[in-house]
Amino acid sequence: MPLQVEHAAEMAAVLADPRLHEFIGGAPATEQELRARYERLVAGPPGWHNWVLRLRADGRLTGYVQATVEEGTAEIAWVIGVPWQGRGLAAEAARALVTWCDTQGIGTVVAHVHPEHRASAAVAAHAGLHATDLVQDGETRWQRPHP
Repeated sequence: MPLQVEHAAEMAAVLADPRLHEFIGGAPATEQELRARYERLVAGPPGWHNWVLRLRADGRLTGYVQATVEEGTAEIAWVIGVPWQGRGLAAEAARALVTWCDTQGIGTVVAHVHPEHRASAAVAAHAGLHATDLVQDGETRWQRPHP
C-alpha cells in the first residue's frame, strides 16, 4: 500500500531494531523523525514511489519498498523488520516492485547492496537483478537492464 504519514507510528516499531542499520549505517528513527521523513516523501517529486508492506495474515506492517525513478531508470530498495526476516517477504516485495517497474515502462532497474549483505544480494537476484563490477559508496550495483 502507498506510504502515508500515518504509518510513522507503526513503522517506527517495525524499524526500531539497530541490526537493520548494520550495513547502511545510522540508527533507528523515532516516530517523529519518521513522520517528518514521510511528510517529505509523500509530498516529494513524482519520481519518488514508496510503499509499506502489510502482512496478509494479520495486517501488521512489516517493512517497505521504494523506487526512485529518473530518466527511465528505477533505483529500488527494500527493508523488512527483523521479526519478519527469513520468510521470503523481501524477495516477494522486490519482485513485485520490479514487475511494477515493467508496467510503468521503466527500462533499467538498479539496487545497491553491501557486498557482505548476503540476504539482500539473494533478494536482488530473486528480483532478476545481476551484480555488476560497479561500486558506489561501498555498495555493489545490481542491475536489470531493459528487457
